[in-house]
Amino acid sequence: MEIRKIFDTIPEEFDKHRPRYGTELFESLIDYSKISHSSTVLEIGPGTGQATDPILDTGCDYNAIELGEHLCEMMVRKYSRYPNFKIVNGDFITYDFGVQKFDMVYSALTIQWIPEDIAFKKTFELLKPGGTLAMITLEGDYKTPNEDLYNRIQQVYSDFFKPDVKYEHGDFRYSRATDYGFVDFMRREFRGRREYTADEFVAFRKTHSDHMVIPEPYYSQFFDGLRKAVLEAGDRITFIDTYVLYTAKRPL
Repeated sequence: MEIRKIFDTIPEEFDKHRPRYGTELFESLIDYSKISHSSTVLEIGPGTGQATDPILDTGCDYNAIELGEHLCEMMVRKYSRYPNFKIVNGDFITYDFGVQKFDMVYSALTIQWIPEDIAFKKTFELLKPGGTLAMITLEGDYKTPNEDLYNRIQQVYSDFFKPDVKYEHGDFRYSRATDYGFVDFMRREFRGRREYTADEFVAFRKTHSDHMVIPEPYYSQFFDGLRKAVLEAGDRITFIDTYVLYTAKRPL
């Protein structure tokens, strides 16, 4: 299985444990992109809807393309009651959108799975003149609020984090959008906070692609180590989150 399809094996866990991105970010995005009931929007790789509701609730003509068959089925179960909701199970890289054009194309922790040149060239072509490309990421800091626990967790990573497949998508350069014709590139940051018990933290980490491919016996040792570290720290770990919103425009 391609690692970019691995989330499709855990749709229920993905839906329960993956974080959302905060209302302030979406308020800013909707205001900036002027999304309304008269707009047509495409979400790339919605997963199970971690970044879907605020956009869908504008009443826009919401469209999504999701690679995972089971993730797509969950999206249909969750959102088919909305008359403005449409989704296809397909690969953005190869899917033919025909003559469709969009006022906004957006993704949350998805576009980095697409080769950079394809991602920017195809989104540029799919946007109407003046349309918005929005890319959302999440930076979670659990060192600042609990440095001793952070150090213990890093030791667990050093000892047991030995995935079979290397995560190779960290070099996606969002600012390169301007090399493909986009203008007005901006980065904005918004704050959030999460707290987990030991079991919740382990469940969350088990939804990370490179954590899912750790072979035994390291898999059990790794997650047992994470659980023990948080339990011994009072069964609580805190994240200070930075929601990052990158936007760029197709010129008029």
